[in-house]
Amino acid sequence: MANIKQGVKLGVFTLAIMNVTAVVSLRGLPAEAEYGLSSAFYYIFAAIVFLIPTALVAAELAAMFQDKQGGVFRWVGEAFGKKMGFLAIWVQWVQNTIWYPTVLTFGAVSLAYIGMNPQADMALASNKIYTLAIVLIIYWVATFISLKGLDWVGKVSKIGGLVGTIIPACILVVLAIIYLATGGKSQMDFGGSFFPDLSNFNNLVLASSIFLFYAGMEMSGVHVKDMENPSKNYPKAIFIGSAVTVLIFILGTFSLGIIIPQKDINLTQSLLVGFDNYFAYIRGSWLSPIMAIALTFGVLAGVLTWVAGPSKGLFSVGRAGYLPPFFQKTNSLGVQKNILYLQGIAVTLLALLFVVMPSVQSFYQILSQLTVLLYIIMYLLMFAAAIALRYKMKNAKRPFRIGKGNMLIWIVAGVGFLGSLLAFILSFIPPAQISIGSNTVWYSVLIIGCIIVVAAPFIIYANRKPHWLDKSAELEPFHWEENGK
Repeated sequence: MANIKQGVKLGVFTLAIMNVTAVVSLRGLPAEAEYGLSSAFYYIFAAIVFLIPTALVAAELAAMFQDKQGGVFRWVGEAFGKKMGFLAIWVQWVQNTIWYPTVLTFGAVSLAYIGMNPQADMALASNKIYTLAIVLIIYWVATFISLKGLDWVGKVSKIGGLVGTIIPACILVVLAIIYLATGGKSQMDFGGSFFPDLSNFNNLVLASSIFLFYAGMEMSGVHVKDMENPSKNYPKAIFIGSAVTVLIFILGTFSLGIIIPQKDINLTQSLLVGFDNYFAYIRGSWLSPIMAIALTFGVLAGVLTWVAGPSKGLFSVGRAGYLPPFFQKTNSLGVQKNILYLQGIAVTLLALLFVVMPSVQSFYQILSQLTVLLYIIMYLLMFAAAIALRYKMKNAKRPFRIGKGNMLIWIVAGVGFLGSLLAFILSFIPPAQISIGSNTVWYSVLIIGCIIVVAAPFIIYANRKPHWLDKSAELEPFHWEENGK
């Protein structure tokens, strides 16, 4: 997010909309449309136990350490030490690296629908070689652009967020309303139960990925000091932003379920198919390629921004002695080139999983689940750190504080921790709705993937050398180091 100029204060509504823009993405709507009316339950449940706690806890931690670098590395490190802080920022970076193939898969599918022949477009979108080629081409182009350090990348991302997410979401809902108002038959059974069958674990697997829909709300915590009376206005902005986000997700999901039968829902294609069907209904099929271009632009603009972003945090921590000098190398513009190259190699290897997975859809789902698992590890550490710091740094200044005593932080962070833990456990269960091929491949990728990613920072930390420290690094010491503990 862009820095707010000094002296300019954010209003409640402005921050609420910034939160919506940062969090909302349409690519996950088909996954929840599988559940029909009960999808609304999942959205609301995840907002209460994850979205709102994340935003409030991140606001307290961001305000508390507003003058110190490190983000989640700082927050977790202050509570549990350097190794756990390193783990937190490591999984944050790795999950982002795994996220690229999934979001670019959606981008490749969107690009396939630029043609005017729906059957041919659908066949192209299902083609693994086509998808693999587009994912790799776009990712490496974005990487090389990031290495140039271009300032306009931020502007592209803002336009992309509006053109590729917010406007299409509104159009999708309006089309559903027009469809129903003019006598169109709904494919979704609105007479079904709002509450899902919680006795069937398979029904919960796709729903657990909803937590990642809401991931990123912690980023708004950096703006807590840019508001007038943050202790009152920040929670207001969070609740308004959360309500609007949930509303967009619910109405968008319903809009897809209304036009596509549940048995025909496809995780990667159904958003485009939904638009195709609605446009055909209003005799505006010529609009489908325009929407496909808009959605593709939204995906590509987001990736272009994030390719360099998360790696910057890891780069800063690495210079403080946590990574070998190889990973601290920059180009003439100061961009962390070797970390970006390593990230690109990882994305390429992950994209090659297309070869062993039975379909684009199953590949998309398994990488999405691995992303959820890794990101949730970071959130578990963050929620635990917020509670621990109330005791370890009880006298520290907190410009924004959740409750006067400690009871409310236990409730808010505790609910966030337990909600995240539930999603983490459920993410290991293969979804019944999708053909994933071999269960062995599914469990192997998720379990071995988690073990390798979590073990890596501890191995690196245990083998660190004194010469890894860049003397010009500006990472401030932790409070327990300053106190000589």
